[in-house]
Amino acid sequence: MSEFEVLIPKLGESIQEATITKIFVKVGDSVAEDDLLFEVATDKVDSEIPSPVSGTVKSINCQVDELLAVGKVAMVIDLSGKATRMVTDDLVIPDIDANSPKSGVVQPNVLTSKGKSSKFYSPLVKNIAKREGIQLEELENLEGSGIGGRIQKSDLLKYIEEGSLLSFKDHSQAKSSVSNSSVSESTQKQVVPMSIGAEDTIMAMDRIRKLIAKHMVMSKQTAPHVTSFVEADATEMVLWRTRFKDAFQSKYGEKLTFLPFFTEAVARALTEYPMINSSVDGDNIILRKKINIGIAVATNSGNLIVPVIKDANEKNLLGLTKDINQFAEAGRNEKLNPDQLQGGTFTITNFGSFGNSMGTPIINQPQVAILAIGTIEKKPAVIETAMGDAIVVRHKVFLSLSYDHRVVDGMLGGKFLRRVADLIEGFDSKRII
Repeated sequence: MSEFEVLIPKLGESIQEATITKIFVKVGDSVAEDDLLFEVATDKVDSEIPSPVSGTVKSINCQVDELLAVGKVAMVIDLSGKATRMVTDDLVIPDIDANSPKSGVVQPNVLTSKGKSSKFYSPLVKNIAKREGIQLEELENLEGSGIGGRIQKSDLLKYIEEGSLLSFKDHSQAKSSVSNSSVSESTQKQVVPMSIGAEDTIMAMDRIRKLIAKHMVMSKQTAPHVTSFVEADATEMVLWRTRFKDAFQSKYGEKLTFLPFFTEAVARALTEYPMINSSVDGDNIILRKKINIGIAVATNSGNLIVPVIKDANEKNLLGLTKDINQFAEAGRNEKLNPDQLQGGTFTITNFGSFGNSMGTPIINQPQVAILAIGTIEKKPAVIETAMGDAIVVRHKVFLSLSYDHRVVDGMLGGKFLRRVADLIEGFDSKRII
């Protein structure tokens, strides 16, 4: 029998798993090459997966909302046109002997501890339980919503969300003696009392917003944040751009914004302060060789996406401008591919584009720092002249750096931020385009 296995594709250099968000076919459907089979989603990007071959869908080894590892078989296409079986999280319908080692039927595994379990658990449920440190005894006491009380992914996630990450011992004590037991605040999810009025509107978060929320909470829980501020004089840079922006666009076909100048300064400063271009792995600090700068972009749907400029320190002003303009357009319309969102070692966010003077951004894990740019404003400033101090109008901008105090202390963070400001203030006004 000639069959073709459709695998979960590798969607980026660091992506190891993806979530099934849509399935476009069912068992028995005839598909032609390039017909859509299913849709997968990573942290920020949805990708539609077409069929590489023509045939009949023989089996579907996944379901919507299931998280699958890269390389796992999602579907099987029968090239001879026969469809015989279907595999889901709740039911296995074999067409041949399930005990045969060549049957290819996906059997739910038994989770064992000191003895054998009396229940069956799917590999997905097992993986989630292992990741969250949930013991067999806890699973045994859960009542699932699947066939025969079988625990599904949704049952386990609900159990976790309700603050069940206590040890089984604490869980048993709480059940037997609720009045005498106390639960540590650090192990119990705190619920904020919520009052909803009759005129209020309840709006469910979309998938991207939920991922952003989860990522931001994780970052604040992971890294002790410190934010430093500096006000930079960007006058020479502003005047140069005003003088040459039309000629730049005419020559290169690219709109010149302020962001490439700041990105250029950050890339140079990162080469001088490599500890800022790092990540934390347990008790180890990973110094990143490449300087890949993420640029936060607001999408038309109101969410945030962070495309990455690879090897930013090796690009000139034109190269940075091209990348930023391309990412801005594709990001707003959510047309970026997964590779463009991976591998960032530092992030820049532009609060100034919304008219904000300054802000305290949240670190984009697993990075250790993020720079925020405020709006550039004309302000009176005191400068030294040959005739003495004078008050003049200058173009000023606030820069703020949030950094992970586990590895970046105030001295290092402050020096790096000051260096970025110095590079902006020392802009070469005689620079040619």
